[in-house]
Amino acid sequence: MTDLETLQQWIDESERIVFFGGAGVSTESGIPDFRSQDGLYHQKYKYPPETIVSHTFYKERPKDFFDFYRDKMLPIGFEPNAAHKKLAELEEKGKLLAVVTQNIDGLHQKAGSKTVYELHGSTLRNYCERCGKTFDVDYIMNYKNPENGDVPLCDECGGPVRPDVVLYEEGLDDEVVSGAIDAISRADLLIIGGTSLVVYPAAGFIHYFRGKHIVMINKSSTSADHKAQLVIHEPIGEVLGKIKV
Repeated sequence: MTDLETLQQWIDESERIVFFGGAGVSTESGIPDFRSQDGLYHQKYKYPPETIVSHTFYKERPKDFFDFYRDKMLPIGFEPNAAHKKLAELEEKGKLLAVVTQNIDGLHQKAGSKTVYELHGSTLRNYCERCGKTFDVDYIMNYKNPENGDVPLCDECGGPVRPDVVLYEEGLDDEVVSGAIDAISRADLLIIGGTSLVVYPAAGFIHYFRGKHIVMINKSSTSADHKAQLVIHEPIGEVLGKIKV
């Protein structure tokens, strides 16, 4: 039996699938990741990207933060790929409990997924830190105020508007974490795709799995391959795109 046939059989037999995904799910839609050879960490900026997307940098140099954020982190013009679409289809058929994602681009929801735990937040949501008013991605993208370097401010109270994403030095949202762990602990099949499993605490979530099978789908090897009963080193979209629901 081929790896794909095994995966198909396990999906057919499962009733509570959870998908845990990372940047590799979105790179097939054209969104750059951070850690690959062509990722943002390997590109040249005035400041290192991992410094720019930190809480300290956001507070101390908001203009430079938003210059980088608008240029490199907003998922404008990108569409869901075969992986996003297949997961939404599995949920619609009642076989997928949830998607747990480290991505911040909203492509799972755009493909039709309903239960999505966004561990690192979403660039599509933004809020005023003073009054709590929410703003969409277009507000951030198109905000103009030359006097303060185009750093977005609330149109009601004038407070700073920030993305609803988890920056370095910030903790994950407790409710999102609880929901993700609960889904993983109830799953009978855990499919992990497009992640190198090096970002903690998210990478540690797989320890809560108590089901039958773990499937690892990633283009390169990961430190968690030995925990999986099936390892496929191919692009996640190509693999899931061949699954019949």
